[in-house]
Amino acid sequence: MNKELEARLTTKNIKPTAMRILVLDYLNRHASAVSLKDLEENLESTDRITLFRTLKTFEEHKIIHSIDDGSGSIKYALCAQTCECDYPQDLHVHFYCKVCFETKCLPKIKIPAINLPEHYAPEEANVVVKGICDGCMI
Repeated sequence: MNKELEARLTTKNIKPTAMRILVLDYLNRHASAVSLKDLEENLESTDRITLFRTLKTFEEHKIIHSIDDGSGSIKYALCAQTCECDYPQDLHVHFYCKVCFETKCLPKIKIPAINLPEHYAPEEANVVVKGICDGCMI
């Protein structure tokens, strides 16, 4: 598994340090988006600054994307390996569950291109649908 994680990092021109592999492994094992606080609480021997820098490096190199789901903390989720986070083709809808408080990517539901007025240059968009997820609906 570590070899696969290392390869994913090196493919994106990121040096595979122990901390980066640890964070990538954690993200890889979670179906929902995670916050910096989630990482701090679940990864031993880590400090907030190093975790934050790791997340920012991952985001800059298109390994993860950030989601502002309105919960008060930014969440992070893995990108598809072919993702470049380009507007609008790589952007998708996110779902925030009001019961379990998880945020999940819905990669099959794309954010449509929005025709803005002349001289406006969109760079990103964020669509979060809030409700009750299938696991909590039961």
